[in-house]
Amino acid sequence: MRRLISSALARLNRQKPRLDPASGAGIAAKAFDHAFYLATYPDVAEVGADPLDHFMTYGWREGRDPNADFSVSDYLASFPDVAASGTNPLVHYLTHGRPRGVPPESRLGFRFDIIEHQQSLQDRLAHVISGEVTVGTAEAFAAALASARDGLAGLHVTFSHDDYSTNLGGMQFAIRREAARVAEQGRDHLHFYSARPWPVVREVDEAEALGVVWNGHALGAFWPDVIIRGLSHQAGPVSTGRSFAIHSLLGHAPDEVADILAAVGLDRGVFWLHDFASLCAGYHLLRNGVEDCGAPPPGSPACTVCLFGTWRERHTAGHARLFARLRLTVAAPSESTLDLWRRSTDLPAEAAVVLPLAHLNVRGASAATPSGRPFRFAYAGLPVAHKGWPAFMALASRFGEDPRYEFIHLGARRDRAMPYRFVEVHGGSADSMAMQQALEAADVDAVLIWSLCRETFSFVAYEAVAAGCAIIAGPDSGNVAAFVTEGGHGEVLANDTALMTAFQTGTILQLARARRRPMLYDLVYSALTPDLAKTPNS
Repeated sequence: MRRLISSALARLNRQKPRLDPASGAGIAAKAFDHAFYLATYPDVAEVGADPLDHFMTYGWREGRDPNADFSVSDYLASFPDVAASGTNPLVHYLTHGRPRGVPPESRLGFRFDIIEHQQSLQDRLAHVISGEVTVGTAEAFAAALASARDGLAGLHVTFSHDDYSTNLGGMQFAIRREAARVAEQGRDHLHFYSARPWPVVREVDEAEALGVVWNGHALGAFWPDVIIRGLSHQAGPVSTGRSFAIHSLLGHAPDEVADILAAVGLDRGVFWLHDFASLCAGYHLLRNGVEDCGAPPPGSPACTVCLFGTWRERHTAGHARLFARLRLTVAAPSESTLDLWRRSTDLPAEAAVVLPLAHLNVRGASAATPSGRPFRFAYAGLPVAHKGWPAFMALASRFGEDPRYEFIHLGARRDRAMPYRFVEVHGGSADSMAMQQALEAADVDAVLIWSLCRETFSFVAYEAVAAGCAIIAGPDSGNVAAFVTEGGHGEVLANDTALMTAFQTGTILQLARARRRPMLYDLVYSALTPDLAKTPNS
């Protein structure tokens, strides 16, 4: 039986292991910063590897740093005997090295650090496809479908890059909302994702098992031909009550997707623009992971200098095959997203529609805030570079002792090296209001959403405004910048220098709650695809 890496094993790998304190990993764990490692090297998080295990096995040999205060390359350069011995430099430092920690960040800024540590897509892909996962049998898949309602007459099929039921993120949260509405309608829901976290669209000859979630419960992984045969056998007559939505094509082969849908008589459905994977393998449209590119024409000089450039044809051609075989309505969560997509592609969509993933209903004015307290400035969410975490770290490091400011991080994990207050927040389907309520309870004045990429939609932005916070955004943040500008919800600053200057001069203090007396809102979420029936196409 063929075996591939399973998403279940990947989730286990992300958990901190029980270590022998006397082992190398046990010693390194004393100074290893999981949050720093995942934020600095997003390719590690992308494949679901345990950060400490990755550092001990590969990372230090690749020059990756274990925390913000220790430089692997500087330590090995300072102690050639350690380099020659092949000893892990962090373990050496902790056992009998010298206090010679050197901050790893480049003097040229965090964007250059990202480029320096950037891993090619080829290397990422090679790492992904090197593992194994147990693949289920045709009998197991058929047994699950046996519980279907009326021959899958009301089946709703979705595709994305991972298991939405267990992973966190904006897209996953959106699919959970869609799944909940489908369940309320008394319909079956079948979700497919690549069993391994492919960073690109697959070609037809690249075999991959698909993870399956059936009515909210993970079934495991199955080969596509098993899925197609099982659906064809179970589906019964073609039903007008069936539907489908493609939330992400990453890890999927376009013709395989169309074949699965054909097995249940579907060819008309919805293609969501949660990102820009239909325009480029660099689905955030970040040239080399650090600079907005705006989706220039394929083959342009701008693509030749980008690590995603040689992979762009794979994505544009793959999506062209998908759109040729299916009749797709393109659904965008914002006008700015749909406008860019229309300017950048000629994919033959049957229709296009904008449906925000949430909207705000006025709740009332916020309570008065004391004017004498420090300005509370927050970062909400996972500490990752493309969301602006390094910019927040730079501000907290420089102004952490400034009595004018208090820095707060609200999220599921923290970076212990930084001087800020941390509020643990676990949102998602279990508590969709958790972040909004935490921001409001902390009486936060402003939230930094310094995204390097064009956000198609930002739940954090809506949560922040609903809680009465102002937003500080950068010019390349896509829908965030548009949301802030059009709604008067804060400031869009020109660049990193302008952000730092606003804190240095104190002009940022104009956004204090005591001066603004902001409104509070109830946040109402969309159910996505089921809600499109209420929205006219354009």
